[in-house]
Amino acid sequence: MQINEFVDQLQQGLLQTSWIERFAVLMGITQVLLSKKNKVSNYFFGILSILLTISVLYSAKLYAEILLNTYYLVMSFYGLWYWRGKMQKVPVEITASTKQEWRTTIAIVVLGYGLLYFILRFFTDSDVPILDAFVTSTAWAGMWLLAKRKLENWILLNISNIVAIPLLFHKGLFLFALLTIFLFIVAIFGYFEWKGIMKKSKDNVYVD
Repeated sequence: MQINEFVDQLQQGLLQTSWIERFAVLMGITQVLLSKKNKVSNYFFGILSILLTISVLYSAKLYAEILLNTYYLVMSFYGLWYWRGKMQKVPVEITASTKQEWRTTIAIVVLGYGLLYFILRFFTDSDVPILDAFVTSTAWAGMWLLAKRKLENWILLNISNIVAIPLLFHKGLFLFALLTIFLFIVAIFGYFEWKGIMKKSKDNVYVD
């Protein structure tokens, strides 16, 4: 496909997007910007974006993506509760993942990939089971780390994003593909911003 043809197809796809899809993307952008700033309010916008996205995906009959967004929804409610410090009665600080948390992260990716590939390969008409399963499993792991307020969540989410971008273009979900490009860029800055916040927090503890 030539560049001009791709641009024309992209423009047509954007013009055909519904107001629900556009509003979902707007809420998703707001959520990730607030998340980058380490604001707990990011979850309120994220939950609204997820609910709207599920509606769009249901209309498109993309049931595997609905499963992923349902997981996002559950982890968003968990993250909202955890970030507000209900477990420890104090705000949860940004920290690096421990070896045990890395083992859990890898387990989520490997087991999630195996389960999703099996389902997509043998129980759906998916034409991209390998990529779809990979995007979903790595995103699952990233969302788990985000809910635990772990620095490495940005790494896992961007591993998912870099594969999701061409996959979304392939499926004709142009607005979501552009949103994912934006999320990929924001996640890079988010990683370094969280790293700075974590370092500052450690320095303050040391000084005290």
